Amino acid sequence: MKDQLIDTYGRVHRDLRISVTDRCNFRCQYCMPEEGMDWTPREDLLTFEEIERLAKLLVHRFGIESIRLTGGEPTVRANLNKLIEKLAKLDVDLSLTTNGATLPLVAQDLYEAGLNRINISLDTLDPERFKSLTRRDNLKQELQGIEAAKAVGFDPVKINMVVMKGINDDEVLDFISYGRENNVVVRFIEFMPLDADEVWEKSKVMSQDEILALITPHYDLEPVFRGSSPAERWKFADGSGEIGIIATVSEAFCEACDRIRLTADGKFRNCLFAIKEFDIRTLLRENVDDEELVQLFSDAVKDKWAGHQIGKSVFIRPSKSMSQIGG
Repeated sequence: MKDQLIDTYGRVHRDLRISVTDRCNFRCQYCMPEEGMDWTPREDLLTFEEIERLAKLLVHRFGIESIRLTGGEPTVRANLNKLIEKLAKLDVDLSLTTNGATLPLVAQDLYEAGLNRINISLDTLDPERFKSLTRRDNLKQELQGIEAAKAVGFDPVKINMVVMKGINDDEVLDFISYGRENNVVVRFIEFMPLDADEVWEKSKVMSQDEILALITPHYDLEPVFRGSSPAERWKFADGSGEIGIIATVSEAFCEACDRIRLTADGKFRNCLFAIKEFDIRTLLRENVDDEELVQLFSDAVKDKWAGHQIGKSVFIRPSKSMSQIGG
């Protein structure tokens, strides 16, 4: 009988997000300040062996069922397929979130290494807007990356679009059309206060209701059972795929959240919006035994709060941006 990671509100945690690097091949406004970032030195990143040890412990001791690799941009981490080979042996749902620009080069290797699923971040289909948002002229490569992921066998391929009012909300229907025509699942994500330039404000959030109000006059949608997924899901009544909306701000799903996170520099976080971290890397490099790590994980999850409180006076913005935490 395995133990469970349970917080004081009774939530059982089975989904592990691992950031393998804080580096990226874009400089997106959402993740990275215009002046750039001080990257974590290579020696301060968790090694593949350290990640494997922690993942094994969490899977075998606490029944973790899914692992997602994130960044920064995970595909800039050298020999990522070697880490995937190690984690694929744990018999979990193993996925990766990427901006897709390097997938034409690495998709086959990732698939053969044992990666199950892939999510691709893409906030616009307009070339000029893409250059403005990412500070790179890479839209063509990213679209080729989506095709490469499909070609090697990833199914489904999901696209994550952060919808920002007054910036790209006019493209919601364009993404619907793209998803239906190209057999990919589009997930719309509400703009969250984790942008590196700290320009987030609630008025820029395109809520779930507002997104649906754009879609439903044109398409008939049928709800899909959600479970603990962060995305509320709907399928098209005509059978041409589905969409999802991750409404972190307007329809917070904290009561069903089952996710925990490891940052690239070896910090354990019990919430994406946590303001407290637990230092795992130091313990690993002091060669502590598994029981001490188990105790830290258990205590850290018990310390999880009821919810993030975004938009309320008590909300405290995390000191790190998305690229430093991992999605």
